[in-house]
Amino acid sequence: MRTVAVVGAGPAGLFAAERLAQAGLKVTVFDRMPSVARKFLMAGRGGLNLTHSEDFEAFVARYGGAAGRLRPYLERFPPAALIAWAEGLDQPTFVGSSGRVFPKALKASPLLRAWLARLAELGVEVRPRHEWRGWTDDGALLFQAPDGRHEVRCDAVVLALGGASWPKLGTDGGWAALLPEAVAPFRPANVGVDVTWSPVMQGFAGQPLKGIALTHGARTVRGEAMVSRYGLEGGAIYAISAELRDAIAADGSTVLAIDLRPDMSVGALTSRLAKPQGAQSLSNHLRKVLKLSPVETNLLREAHGKALPVEPGALARAIKAAPLRLIGVQRLDRAISSAGGVRLDAVDAELMLKDRPGVFVAGEMLDWEAPTGGYLLQASFATGLAAAQGALARLT
Repeated sequence: MRTVAVVGAGPAGLFAAERLAQAGLKVTVFDRMPSVARKFLMAGRGGLNLTHSEDFEAFVARYGGAAGRLRPYLERFPPAALIAWAEGLDQPTFVGSSGRVFPKALKASPLLRAWLARLAELGVEVRPRHEWRGWTDDGALLFQAPDGRHEVRCDAVVLALGGASWPKLGTDGGWAALLPEAVAPFRPANVGVDVTWSPVMQGFAGQPLKGIALTHGARTVRGEAMVSRYGLEGGAIYAISAELRDAIAADGSTVLAIDLRPDMSVGALTSRLAKPQGAQSLSNHLRKVLKLSPVETNLLREAHGKALPVEPGALARAIKAAPLRLIGVQRLDRAISSAGGVRLDAVDAELMLKDRPGVFVAGEMLDWEAPTGGYLLQASFATGLAAAQGALARLT
C-alpha cells in the first residue's frame, strides 16, 4: 500500500489526509503539538466562520494578488462544497446577516470531533508531539518526538504547517528555516494598526465604531472597528490591513480616512447640524442631531483638532472624512493570520515543491492572504484538497 505523511494537523492537513485515505492510501498525520487543530478550535470560540456566501467572483477577489493562482483550487472546492462537507459530518450550517457561514453549533469542537472520528474510521493515524526537523541525507522525513528522533519514509508528503501568527498554538513559522530557498518573509495580516492617540482617546479603548466606512487611497470598505490603546482593530481594519501594512512599510506612515456616517450625504448632515445648538455643548449637539457617541466625537477631535469646525457644512465634511495617520501595525504574534511563506512560484500547479518532487504544500504556509470572513478557512481546505489530489495523481 502506498504511504503518505501529512505534516501539520490543521484544517489543510487533516482535509488532505481525509481525501488521501478515502482514495485507499495509508496516511499518517504528524503534528508538533500535543493535540490537533488548536488554531481551528481557537478560531471557533467566537463562532466558527467556515466560509462566505457572497458571489464567487467577489469571493475570489478577496485573495488580492494571489487570486489568480488560487482560483483553480477554489473552483474545485468552492464554498458550497465546504458547506456540504460540514453537513456530511452532521454539522448543519446557516448564513449570518453578514453573509458569513457558520455551523449551527457555532463552535469548532463538535465538527472536529466528528471529523476525527471519520479519519479514525478511514485508518488515518495521528502522531502528536512530533516536530518536523527536515530530511535525512537519504530523503527520509526527520522528526523529534519525546522518545527521540524518528526517520519516516513514505511515497509522498503533504506539508501543512500553517503560517506564523499563532506561536502559542503551534504556528510559529519555524519550519521556514527548512525551506529557505522557497520562502518569502512572513508579515502580519488581519492585524490592528497603530495610531498615536491622546490620553483621552486611549480611555475609549474597547469602544466600537459601528457602521463606518474606511478609505485608503482608492479603496473604501464598510464595517466596524474597535478602538484599542494602540490604535484600531476589527473587521473593517482587517479588510484593508494588507494595503495599510504595505503603505506603512513603504513610507513609514499612511493616512486612513474614516466616514462616521456613510449613509448620509454632506448635505443631509449639514441640514441636521444647522439646527440651533443653543447653550448645549457641541458633544451634546452632535449626540442629539446625529447620534454621535462620545468615542466618535473624540475621534473627530483626534483627526481635526480639539476645536472642531463651527460652520455646519465644514463640520459635516469633517464627519465624512476624519483622517488618521497610521504609524505602524501590530506584531506578527498579535495578528490573526500571516502573509509570506512558501512562494507560489516555488510550487507547481499541483502544489508540489519544484525542487522537492513528491512534497506538496497546502494551507496558510503558502504565501497568500485574505481577510477574515471565512476566506482563510476556505482556501486552507481548497489547497489541502489540491495537494492531496496532486499527491494521488503522482502515486497512481
